[in-house]
Order: sequence, then C-alpha cells, then structure tokens
Amino acid sequence: MPQKDLGKLPTFAGNSKLVNIVVETCKGMRTKLKYDEKEGVFRAEKVLPVGFVFPFDFGFLPSTRGGDGDPLDVLVLSETGIPYGCVVLGQLVGVLECEQTQEGETQRNDRLVAWPIDAKSHAPMLPSIPLDRRLTNAITEFFIKYNELQGKKFKSLGMHGPERALEIVKNGIKFARRNGKHR
Repeated sequence: MPQKDLGKLPTFAGNSKLVNIVVETCKGMRTKLKYDEKEGVFRAEKVLPVGFVFPFDFGFLPSTRGGDGDPLDVLVLSETGIPYGCVVLGQLVGVLECEQTQEGETQRNDRLVAWPIDAKSHAPMLPSIPLDRRLTNAITEFFIKYNELQGKKFKSLGMHGPERALEIVKNGIKFARRNGKHR
C-alpha cells in the first residue's frame, strides 16, 4: 500500500501550534516499533520484558531532529490508545528534558508530551489525562527503567511546560533543516 513519507509531513498543522504526531508504538504494547523512512514501513525494533508495556502511545514529530539525531519523541496522553501508523494532531502540554548515556556517550533525548486533539473540533480527545506531578513521576520512572533494560542510563533534567516544549520543537525543525534531514 503506497503512502506518503510520514517523516516528511509538516511538523505543525497549518498555522496553528498543533503538531502532527506519527504514532510508532501503541499504548499497552510490548513491541517497540520504529518508522523506517527509507522503506516507508514500521519495523519491530525490540520487545520489552514480560509485564513491561508502553504506558501511552509513543511516536515522533515529522520534519524534526533532536540531540540524538532522530526525530523528536512524543508521548501521547490518551486513554484509549491510537493505532501505530496513524498521524494524530497533538497539543503540546510539556516536555521531559533528559539525557541518555550509552557506552560512555551522553546525548540529549527529550520526550515531548501531548494531548491528542480531535481533527474537526480541535478540542482534546476525551477523556483527557492531566499532566500532574504524579503522572510526571511515573513517566520519568518508566523511561529510567526502559533505558536501564537496554543498558543505557537515563537522567531527567526536569519536566517543563508547553512554552518550553514549543521552543524545543522549533529548535528541532531548525536542526533538521540545517542537516538536510526531514525525519
């Protein structure tokens, strides 16, 4: 089934602050999927240990790059889960700024956090999940353990609000353009 390269979609939906999020891994899955831009397919990257699943949908912002050279990561706070391969509108609600260390090399690898938005009404899909301190701690602990299981160290630099998230996205777009990488 031919499709447009999802990695080359615009980051923002029109002139709004809403972002296009490509879902790679669905809430509740043990298998981490990753979009292969060259082939235009989703590949199974790894399987998490028994009892360990993604707490929310996980994907990326097209036409961006983060400190690790990959598109910016996004955690979508959804009650129901969104199928992988879908592009969902998102409203940025925060960013977990963090560093990952592997084999002695440390890189930034921030995790944006967004609410899924109804494409017609531009209102949050209900029920929406508030990003409070308890949830922020749980998300941080998930990524600490997720990285530990891969032999990486994860260090949280703090959770920040939507203004900082937007700044990181704009920098991610600039980084992608400078390096000729649109995914």
